[in-house]
Amino acid sequence: MELRETLKDKTDEELFILYQKEKNHEIKQELTLRYVYLVKSIAIEMSKTYSHFMQVEDVVNEGVIAIMKGIDRFDPEKGIKFSTFISRRIRGMIFDLVREKDMMPRTYHNRKKSLDDAVQAFQKKHGRLPTDEELAEYMQMNLKRCKTLLQQVRLYEAVSLDESMYDDKENQVLQIASDDPGVQPEESYIRNEVTRILEEAIDKLRDNLKVVISLYYVEGLAMHEIAQVLQVSDSRVSQMHKTAINTLRSLIKEQLG
Repeated sequence: MELRETLKDKTDEELFILYQKEKNHEIKQELTLRYVYLVKSIAIEMSKTYSHFMQVEDVVNEGVIAIMKGIDRFDPEKGIKFSTFISRRIRGMIFDLVREKDMMPRTYHNRKKSLDDAVQAFQKKHGRLPTDEELAEYMQMNLKRCKTLLQQVRLYEAVSLDESMYDDKENQVLQIASDDPGVQPEESYIRNEVTRILEEAIDKLRDNLKVVISLYYVEGLAMHEIAQVLQVSDSRVSQMHKTAINTLRSLIKEQLG
């Protein structure tokens, strides 16, 4: 307790010098606490970069770990402030998280954001959610294209492909190259590989699970409506939906090896 109080009276520079000599955990903890504000600030500033698959709190937690590692690697004698040193590392850590976790290309997220914005704007104006037809008209989009995009968003979000297709062993994201030099690898991936993998996985589902997926994500029926169609309870439909999604995740991971 006395040591902790003593550490609070020291400057950051004094603490770094002391830590290099003693490698004391309490010194490291005190330094870490002093820079948590920096992690929070950068995490909030860059939140749009990762908000589609991570929470600010998750990034802050990763950032705290980055600070602790950074303290061990920081050399005060190089004449650079730790705040500058660790800020670069935190930003790099966030970009690494995005590359590792995010399988969906920017175009997908842009389209999804356009859909979300349109739904919110319609709801604010009319006090209710739009039908597919109203949404397509509101977005000045072909109805068939709008429905296809809605189906993709619903199913991709449910299956969470950004996590299922991440290869922990290789510590890198899969990329499929395109023969068209004007098309980004990620764009080619979502248009071809993701669709193919999903279709093959869905084909392997039991018939009753396949029906639930189709009615919910393609036909747009609510859970209680599906229950009426299948003549089962709402809870049974919910259970079947969960089983279908978990099975799809497993099949996708299995297919990717």
